[in-house]
Amino acid sequence: MKLTDFLKDKLIAHIIYIASGLITIIFMSAFHISIQAILTVSIIFLLAVIIVDIWEFIRKKCYYDNLMRCLEDLDKKYLISEILYEPDFYDGKLLYTVLREVNKSMCDNIAVYRHENTEFMEYIELWVHEIKLPVSRLQLMCHNDENSKYCEQLKLIDNYIENVLYYARIRNSEKDYIIKNISLKKTFSNIALKNREELLVRNISVRIEGLDVYVMSDSKWLSYIFNQLMSNSMKYLANSLSPEILVFAEDMNNKTVLHFRDNGIGIPQSDLPYIFEKSFTGENGRIYTKSTGMGLYIVKKLCLKLGHSITAKSVQGEHTDIIISFGKNDIYQF
Repeated sequence: MKLTDFLKDKLIAHIIYIASGLITIIFMSAFHISIQAILTVSIIFLLAVIIVDIWEFIRKKCYYDNLMRCLEDLDKKYLISEILYEPDFYDGKLLYTVLREVNKSMCDNIAVYRHENTEFMEYIELWVHEIKLPVSRLQLMCHNDENSKYCEQLKLIDNYIENVLYYARIRNSEKDYIIKNISLKKTFSNIALKNREELLVRNISVRIEGLDVYVMSDSKWLSYIFNQLMSNSMKYLANSLSPEILVFAEDMNNKTVLHFRDNGIGIPQSDLPYIFEKSFTGENGRIYTKSTGMGLYIVKKLCLKLGHSITAKSVQGEHTDIIISFGKNDIYQF
């Protein structure tokens, strides 16, 4: 709070004070009061106005300067009312009351929103679990009838259903995962086994190197990430004589780096910075209409929640390399 701003705000009051003082002096002169008395009264009046302004400026400046400092330091500005104290001047008390009421109203609205959001999440999760049962039965029936075309479409439906479930859980994923040492080799082997039929049909070879390492992560979330990367690789593999997916790990001092590489159609350099953005399909998405642009977005969000970093490198027409970095646990080693 600046003194100049305070004086500008008090300008009308000061004009009234000056006008009142001049009128008082005129009346005192009309009654032939001595000059010394008029000067004495004027000085007392002037000192009273100055002292009142100084006192008002100091206490308001302390309060509002503290308010602005707190506001600047807060990441969540709406919590300002929780750390403020009630001042001893009237307009400050009004401001304090307004902020408290606004904060209470906001908290009530957030509570309603959270309740509605929780109910919606519970319904989505229930729906996903229920719809997966008939899809699994249909997959089993198609497998028994050896109908690979229907199996492929049902697998796509199953993947999209999983995307819905994991996307719905992103915001509250902290309640749904347990970080512990898990084997990269075991986790990836389970995903490769899950996709074995499509790998065989497409004649895609899978190679692994250096996966005999453990990383700190959640097995369920990491399995979803691997499955999504596997699906992407199979979708965009080049129609060559030897389509291949290579998965290898580099064990370093402070981290483990996993590479998920395929020799597919690659990603244009203009699209590469945006592939983890929501609903981004890019040039390849226009060619392959099955792309929704949500898979890598969900993968990126889950990696951030788990504390992993994920990047991508690609050469169009040659390969795509998705790189996930796992931090190491300094306290406990498996």
